[in-house]
Amino acid sequence: MSSPSNLNANKELLHNKSFLLVCFTRVFSTLASQMLAVSVGWQIYALTNSSFYLGLVGLAQFLPMALLTLMVGHVADRYNRRIVLSICQFIEGAGVLTLAAGSYYGWLNKESILLIMVLFGAVHAFEGPTLQALLPNVVSIEHFSTAIAWTTSLTQTAIIVGPALGGFLYVCGPAVVYLVIGPLFLVASLLVFQLQIKATSFKRNEINLQSLLAGITFIRRKPELLGAISLDLFAVLLGGATALLPIYAQDILHIGPSGLGILRAAPAVGALLMSTFLARHPLQQRAGKIMFISVIVFGIATLIFAISTSFILSIAALIILGASDVISVVIRSSLVQLKTPDEMRGRVSAVNMLFIGTSNQLGEFESGLTASLFGTIPAVLIGGVGTIVVAIIWMRVFPELLHVKNLKQA
Repeated sequence: MSSPSNLNANKELLHNKSFLLVCFTRVFSTLASQMLAVSVGWQIYALTNSSFYLGLVGLAQFLPMALLTLMVGHVADRYNRRIVLSICQFIEGAGVLTLAAGSYYGWLNKESILLIMVLFGAVHAFEGPTLQALLPNVVSIEHFSTAIAWTTSLTQTAIIVGPALGGFLYVCGPAVVYLVIGPLFLVASLLVFQLQIKATSFKRNEINLQSLLAGITFIRRKPELLGAISLDLFAVLLGGATALLPIYAQDILHIGPSGLGILRAAPAVGALLMSTFLARHPLQQRAGKIMFISVIVFGIATLIFAISTSFILSIAALIILGASDVISVVIRSSLVQLKTPDEMRGRVSAVNMLFIGTSNQLGEFESGLTASLFGTIPAVLIGGVGTIVVAIIWMRVFPELLHVKNLKQA
């Protein structure tokens, strides 16, 4: 059963209009992003029949994020986060409608897709840190971990629905999918613009090298933060099997684009179940140890998925993978936000998003490159083993993270 304090937190969050707007914004944005990932992945694989080009989609999104990291943190700390996020959502909507036009009129090719993915990478560079830094401005610190669990739960619901819907609509053609995605981003832009946030003024400090590097410096001084962020970086970087799902769907499991949508949704099913559980039963103790265990389970699930030729077993492995991953997300997000003062959250979140982008987008490139060199199944096996090894090493290198207990006192 949920504790009285947790029931009170849930009640207050449900009456917080700005928190609800953040939730709806994340749902629409995530739904659109997941549909986009399925459509772009299937479309570029159909155009090239190349695992390397699947990896390039991730690289195209990562490079601008890496180049803009120091700048975007300052934007999130110096300017109104609500307006920055709204502009990002609007640009994404315009970009997707461009993909729709190109698909419909037949001029869209692999090069133009990659170019638009570069644009999305640049926009995500601004969007991610701003969204992370925004949540503490709309909920109280004592309810923050519960808010993280609920936003994660809703986001995972969108991740479940998005790929399945994207795969289903792709049967009618990519242009149809993009015509549905574009308005979702535009609605998210309108919703976030209506937010009321606690921080009504943002400091316009002088921009210099010291202030640009402040986020990196801050994280280096906090071993538990550095350990949590870098653990996620290397674990997901090595275990990025989702980039190769189009190959599994077409060449190994033979389930087509609709099946691809189901595969992409499966990790979110596990994540939704786990995040819902964590929203009702927040982690009260041994958070650090639980995080390391979850990463090891993530690696084991990756190994099972790698060798599976059964659709049912593959789905089960991906569900476990998603459930274990969300534990790491909740713990890491709580540590980063609760240990960072508001005036630095943008810059620290930018560094955190660079690590996340490295693990996700660069991980996709690593998986595509490894698969092109060694084959799809060996590439995923290497990633799973690497994830487990990293978790074991990090327990020794970052004992402060291993011994983190109560997130509410982070």
